[in-house]
Amino acid sequence: MSVTEALLSPLLTRGAPRPLITHYDEAVGGRVELSRATVANWAAKTANWLTEELDVEPGTPVAVRLPAHWQTAGILLGAWWCGARVVHSPSAAEAAFVPGDRIAEGEGSGATVAVALDALGGSVSCLDEDVVDFASEVRIRGDEFTPLIPVSGDTPALLDSTVDEVVRAARERAETLGIGGNDRVLSALDWTLPHGVLDGLLAVLAAGASLVQLSGLDDADSGVLDKRRADERTTVELGLD
Repeated sequence: MSVTEALLSPLLTRGAPRPLITHYDEAVGGRVELSRATVANWAAKTANWLTEELDVEPGTPVAVRLPAHWQTAGILLGAWWCGARVVHSPSAAEAAFVPGDRIAEGEGSGATVAVALDALGGSVSCLDEDVVDFASEVRIRGDEFTPLIPVSGDTPALLDSTVDEVVRAARERAETLGIGGNDRVLSALDWTLPHGVLDGLLAVLAAGASLVQLSGLDDADSGVLDKRRADERTTVELGLD
């Protein structure tokens, strides 16, 4: 069973329409909210593209060089769903997902995939022909995914950690951070590998909670945190000390 199946599938059975990720881009004033089902759909589309176009299978390295964002969540969960090993370095990776304004970070990978990090999932324009636009390629893929090859617990999933180790670590971090199933987590953590993504994303999923992710806080006014706390009724905070 993959990381995605272990952590996301239980949430879908207990309430697919419930909010899972609310992302604020404070630099531009954007807000987008995705349900559990919508996050799962983006993950499925990503997994379908990785397997159909790049023949990704359990253990295949895929580089993710993206900040905390709802599109990043779909990419990570999609990569894990088909058994990919998420790494940071593009060297020898089958694909490297990079921000649309930092294409050079994908050099050395089999495929450089530009991600717009757009609130509505938009595309990156004016790309070279050897760079793939994530939104254009993934949007047309199916909303459901069934692994062609079962993902075992000893498959590498996050750097040198296996599926079983990542799932266990996510559950342990949820307990350590005090995140419960009814919590709404306000976070400014970046999803660095491995610790940022464990605390900022996977621990939230493991607990069955929902996430309010803040980006661009340096450009926000001094009262923005209090407003987000009140508007979103958050109960746990990460990276805001």
